Amino acid sequence: MKRAIVIGSGPNGLAAAIVLAQAGLGVEVFEAEAEPGGACRSLPLTLPGFVHDFGSAVHPLAAGSPFFNTLPLADHGLEWVHGDAPVAHPLDDGTAVILERDLAAAGGELGADGRAWQRLIEPFAGRWDQLAEGALGPVLRVPRHPFLMVRFGLAAMQPANTLASGLSGARARALFAGLAAHSILAFDQPFSSSAGVLLGAAAHAVGWPIPRGGSGAIPRALIGHLQSLGGVVHTSRRVDAQSFRDLTTGDILTLCDTAPRALLSLAGDRLAHGYRQTIQSFEHAPGAFKVDYALSQPVPWRAADCRRAITVHVGGTFDEIASSEDAVAHGFHPERPFVLAAQPTLFDPSRAPEGRHVLWAYCHVPNRSTVDMTDRIEAQIERFAPGFRDCILARRAFPPAGLEAMDANLVGGDISGGAFTVRQILLRPRLRSYSTGTPNLYLCSASTPPGGAVHGMCGFHAARLALRQAGPPAQI
Repeated sequence: MKRAIVIGSGPNGLAAAIVLAQAGLGVEVFEAEAEPGGACRSLPLTLPGFVHDFGSAVHPLAAGSPFFNTLPLADHGLEWVHGDAPVAHPLDDGTAVILERDLAAAGGELGADGRAWQRLIEPFAGRWDQLAEGALGPVLRVPRHPFLMVRFGLAAMQPANTLASGLSGARARALFAGLAAHSILAFDQPFSSSAGVLLGAAAHAVGWPIPRGGSGAIPRALIGHLQSLGGVVHTSRRVDAQSFRDLTTGDILTLCDTAPRALLSLAGDRLAHGYRQTIQSFEHAPGAFKVDYALSQPVPWRAADCRRAITVHVGGTFDEIASSEDAVAHGFHPERPFVLAAQPTLFDPSRAPEGRHVLWAYCHVPNRSTVDMTDRIEAQIERFAPGFRDCILARRAFPPAGLEAMDANLVGGDISGGAFTVRQILLRPRLRSYSTGTPNLYLCSASTPPGGAVHGMCGFHAARLALRQAGPPAQI
């Protein structure tokens, strides 16, 4: 084995390419779009001079990635920018709950629930490197730190409704709801607490930073390092079934950073019948409806503390957020959606003309929804920031179909690479995860463990498995 190709240049595809290049293989990456990065791109989506993150915006798991942290990405331009606090959560009384970076300070912010928060989160935040190594990988394996991972699993597998019962105050419950809603699950579903626990731990261990200049700095740094290893990235090179056959002729290791059905369309009858059936039954998560804003000034939050954080969770109380996520899980569009917002220009003014700002916001909707949620998103922000609409210079909305048109992996607006059902946590997309059963062909996208978010660990684990099964590389 001398050569490898990777289809797709998202963070997982680039991580896989780097692992393969580190092993001595000649690696080529093929990207359909003109700009590499998949959903991790920064683009001029509204007015001249305004830089917007097309997909992911805030990156706790990238900053805390076990693989990324072994790479010299700072040498290739990646610089992390932190807010004064990781997360703000405004409430109707004009105040905001702030998740402080310091765990003791967070305990003080949460008052009577402070000790409960510390008991829940400290074991994981205090051992982040070990937690990340265990949590950001296949579920069905023997962990290196079994007692820690059992403790994490016992918390993560609980429905958010259940775990939140240990918090008595409305403020702490609202804060946890905003974190848990990143799971895109109804709060009565198993594992809906997983995102809340993991992201809560990350907030204290590594923060919730953004890359200076935009999220596109992450793939640019990964590509810079890949090129230093001899790897090549081809952009505007969409691979179809015919070109896939041409590229993979001979003894070539192939990894696909694609949605499962895209792999099916490429590989076709090269895949075993059982694997094709698995792919066809793969379940995608609800979608996202996203709006990018160019603003004349910062968002005028009633609670001034919201300006301390890049990320703002907009949704009110625990019960309101639970109701919103339950509606989406059952195929409905909430009147008051839970909105995830990011205001990067408060801490990175390079993304907009002087004195101007950008805002990134989205809510969850049923997969392939065609309902325009712009007014509902803006009404929720206006609820906590009166006068917000008066600040809007321009907006660009991306319904699920618009997201998928920009990145084919976002099937029906699914930003998670697949639903986090119990089955698809254990079998993602099947028991052997990255292996397709076809020699030298592997899946390495967010549809494999550990799933969505920017961390590169799907690509890392897929490439490691591919190298183990292929044997040592031939002399080049």
